[in-house]
Amino acid sequence: MQVAFDTLKESLRAQAGMKRASFELQLEEMNPLAISNWNEHILSTPRPSIFHTQNWLRVLKESYGYRPYYLAYFEKGRLVVLMPIMEIRSWITGTRGVSLPFSDYCEPIIAEKACFPELFDNVVGMARQCKWKFIEIRGGDEWLRSAVPWSWYYRHILSLKGDESEIFGRLRSNYRAKIRKALRNDVKTEILQTPEAMTEYYRLHCLTRKGHGLPPQPILFFKKIYEHIVSQNLGFVLLASHREKYLSGAVFFRFGKRAIYKFGAADMRYQHLNPNYLVFWNAIQWLYRNGCNELCFGKSAPGNQGLIQFKDGWGTEKYRINYFRYELKTASFAQNANQSMEAGYHIFRKMPVSLLKMAGTLLYPHVG
Repeated sequence: MQVAFDTLKESLRAQAGMKRASFELQLEEMNPLAISNWNEHILSTPRPSIFHTQNWLRVLKESYGYRPYYLAYFEKGRLVVLMPIMEIRSWITGTRGVSLPFSDYCEPIIAEKACFPELFDNVVGMARQCKWKFIEIRGGDEWLRSAVPWSWYYRHILSLKGDESEIFGRLRSNYRAKIRKALRNDVKTEILQTPEAMTEYYRLHCLTRKGHGLPPQPILFFKKIYEHIVSQNLGFVLLASHREKYLSGAVFFRFGKRAIYKFGAADMRYQHLNPNYLVFWNAIQWLYRNGCNELCFGKSAPGNQGLIQFKDGWGTEKYRINYFRYELKTASFAQNANQSMEAGYHIFRKMPVSLLKMAGTLLYPHVG
């Protein structure tokens, strides 16, 4: 099914009770890296995200060479409209604009709902000039209610309001028991912001990706995450160990009062010690004690019931994230079911980690 943008535009305007935007948009293509207080502008918006920051832009640009196309509108020195896009040029998957690659979500920032049709007109015009095949928006349901999503995921949000004992009490009873068991088994955790911690996490990450039948992201990607996120106090690595051997780990980002669990990994030989449960609980404790008011557990594919059930158990609320794809050739939004890669799983599971790393380095720049 396809929904033409002209039809969508009229629907949005009807919802807003307006025929046109309340102010004339004069969007500018901006380079956030040239604006020293860019992150402060993002923090001043209603729903700031780490994915809108300069830091995440640097990670993507320096890891994969993607070119940024950020359209923004400032009113009286205040950021009121932003559509961050990066161009992925690939001879395998085609040239397109994505908002944003390797981001769980990156909704447009829009002060007024009626502005979105005008904003998207500007984006489509830019896309045509750049000769993109399509534009992908990760999130933005508030403005795209009439469009059929290309794919969708679940997002779990844990509120960190109240006191720590209340948060612990909202966990499933067996989760609380596993956390206590991990402590009795002398599992220890460390919250770290060192390159060595990121290197150790990456070792666990490669093992986990092999178990899932997927290549790991390139090591350069994680080095840039360390350089631009973790070392800038916008994230941390949490590692669990037993008898001086690391068993599991996770990478968390935070920006303002919001945090997100971005990556997790474990050596499955030590699953009986329940290190993952202690990792998450200690992350929750640290974030709560350091002023965060919510933790996003990241996106989950609807077919991954095991992961969804795991995230359900932490006292979270579950929401849907829709991904939208606007195709330039047909001038319409397209629909596609979440695609399976099961055929590739079996091949990747049989590869040694060294070959999986090579595969990841070759493939991920084309995926986004």
